[in-house]
This record gives sequence, structure tokens and C-alpha cells, in this order.
Amino acid sequence: MKLLIVLPLALGLIATTAYARPLEGTTWRTSTGSGTIRIEACGARTCGKILSGAPRPGDTATTGGLDNKNPKSALRTRSLIGLTILSNFTRQADNSYKGGTIYNPEDGKTYRSEFKLKRDGNLEVKGCVGPFCQAQIWTPVR
Repeated sequence: MKLLIVLPLALGLIATTAYARPLEGTTWRTSTGSGTIRIEACGARTCGKILSGAPRPGDTATTGGLDNKNPKSALRTRSLIGLTILSNFTRQADNSYKGGTIYNPEDGKTYRSEFKLKRDGNLEVKGCVGPFCQAQIWTPVR
């Protein structure tokens, strides 16, 4: 009888512990599968940097992998690899990350953002304009 009570409790504790782990140090594949992003500590905040990416439509041998959609012309020749696209996030008590921004190299714009680890182990990343948000699901790179 004790086993019937203790086993579900122990399994729940294991699942909660895995779900509550910090995301710093993990790598994620974007929803399109075209890039990988590493979540890491950036001082007292959390950020995410591009580790790899596939060429975008319209990229040529001379522009492939560059931030050529950036509105600042001086930044259009920088590489996307190593670029911080998630900036200034703070981990919340509910294990979500809020207060940050996400830079979208596809359109050169920065959006208010938040992200959280879902129970299935995937990462839900939201980019927002005003009260409207659009979510993507990123999968862990194993």
C-alpha cells in the first residue's frame, strides 16, 4: 500500500525537478529546423546566441549567413553565427523567462519576447508586438 502512495509521489517529484531546471547551457533547434540557438547566462540575465543556421532565401555566396536585413547598414556585414538574438531575460519563479527581446534576422526587427520550457521538454518562444504574440516551438538538440 505504501508503494502505491510513494511511487506516484516520487515520479511527480522527478518530473517536477526536470521541468524546473534552468535553461542556461542548453541548445535548441528552431521551429523551422534552420538554426540552432544556445541559451546561456549573460551576466545576471539570460540570452541566446545563434550556433548554426541554414542559408536564407536570397542569400548568395557573398551574403550567406550575414545579418543583411538589419536596419543599421553598418551591421549588415556581421555574421549571424554567434549573434545574440535573445537578450535581457530574467528567470521567473514559474521557470519562465520574461522581460527580454528577440531579434529576427529574417526581417531585421526586434520584438518583446518570453519563453518557457514545456512539460514535453520543448521550448515555447514568443515574439510580441503590442498585446499580440506569436509562439514557436523549439526542440532540444541532443
